[in-house]
Amino acid sequence: MREVSLKELMDVLPKRTSLSVDYDKKITGIAYDSRKVKPGYLFVCIKGEKTDGHLFISEALENGAAALITDREVDTKALYIRVENTRQAASLLADAFYGFPTRKLRVFGVTGTNGKTTTTYLIESILREAGKKTGLTGTIRSRIGGKDYQVARTTPEGVDLHAMARNMVDCGDEYLIMEVSSHALDMHRVDGCEFDIGVFTNLTQDHLDYHKTMDQYREAKMKLFSGLVNSWHESELKKKKGAVINWDDAAGRQFASAADVPVVKYGTHEEADVRAEDICIDSQGTNYTLVVGKDKIPLQLKITGRFNIYNTLAAAGAAYLEGIPLDIIKTALENFSGVPGRFELVQGGQPFAVIIDYAHSPDGLENLLQSAKAICEGSLITVFGCGGDRDRGKRPIMGKIAGRYSDLAVITSDNPRSEDPKSIIKEIEEGMKMENTEYKVETDRKKAIEMAIKTANPKDVVVIAGKGHETDQVIKDKVIHFDDKEVALAAIQGVIK
Repeated sequence: MREVSLKELMDVLPKRTSLSVDYDKKITGIAYDSRKVKPGYLFVCIKGEKTDGHLFISEALENGAAALITDREVDTKALYIRVENTRQAASLLADAFYGFPTRKLRVFGVTGTNGKTTTTYLIESILREAGKKTGLTGTIRSRIGGKDYQVARTTPEGVDLHAMARNMVDCGDEYLIMEVSSHALDMHRVDGCEFDIGVFTNLTQDHLDYHKTMDQYREAKMKLFSGLVNSWHESELKKKKGAVINWDDAAGRQFASAADVPVVKYGTHEEADVRAEDICIDSQGTNYTLVVGKDKIPLQLKITGRFNIYNTLAAAGAAYLEGIPLDIIKTALENFSGVPGRFELVQGGQPFAVIIDYAHSPDGLENLLQSAKAICEGSLITVFGCGGDRDRGKRPIMGKIAGRYSDLAVITSDNPRSEDPKSIIKEIEEGMKMENTEYKVETDRKKAIEMAIKTANPKDVVVIAGKGHETDQVIKDKVIHFDDKEVALAAIQGVIK
């Protein structure tokens, strides 16, 4: 059982106030959920969107909490330490408790509106091709010591992240490749995590329900790059730092300026250090010439879509910074077959294409539909919706984008959560009506997918956007099983019988 003195943990907190306490007390674990507290644990009271950990102090103490971390005075005789920000404290305390695990790993952080998942998988593929042992965490799953685990969110809470990193170290992993969300950066989930290479994919409208403005959204993501500083401790492992920046993106230069480390620029721009030339895209894959400095090498990729050119360039840039040979980069990229729910072709023997994708932001949807249109010989049919309790401003924008590229759109539910699906659809329709495009409304997502597939003719392309790899749907307070791929395959079988 792991034990760390309270004094060792308190030393990592920037500011704290407390009563006279026994700093020699041994802490055996850290929890922010009172139900997970065990004897000897430090319970961190975090205020979330729906509840407040301070309300569960009694339960934590009953379960054996040795001490509390709060952001206010509390009416208790138990030992508590007051801090300004309990989320930040949770991350820093967990980092110390688990022995500063990210100092023992090479850590790659990938942030941006779109492309994070695919880029992390691509980086992992290159590193594994180079013989490295890798750990990974992101939207779909985490991978520790070669085993896959389910995840609750794109970037874990700080306590869970540092515990995961500790497990990776103990399992012999050498690298941690991580999707880093703007929420995680703003909410201190990655505090204490020492990044070595930061990757910026792109910046477009998303999550404004939380960040309120694009400036705040950008500033949150830029924290990853301003935090890329040389390690203060002696370690050959951690000396090499760098940033990999999409130079075709309008915000790229701002992100580069935030990083006080070497920058590798990627894109199709002539100034890019890592760039794509002679691009050819079809339904079976993508070919282009990868230019890295003065070297050029042809690539024949199994994945398609212009956005995947940027994802592969980002991964190649990160590998280049890490010193991975170009022939290994080529082999890994050419063998990569894709990520579940990311421009995933559904094959059921039908004479038309069906594509499932996670795109749920305006830019993500536009990139998806542009790529689908490029390989479409018939009509493009799009099934999509927008999530409830999220950025309402993007709904008409996504409606307009779907109307611009589609020959037929079917507007449906995504994860309506607490909102009325019909109200969400009405806001999408505001944008759809700006384009002269035929569209239908079907709030039942299963019926909407079936409608689109029954409508499709040979050589058409059906795009089902928004949920990708997800296997459930959130409707009010219920979570029901729902898998776009599963529903699409069943509908296809019904059509071709």
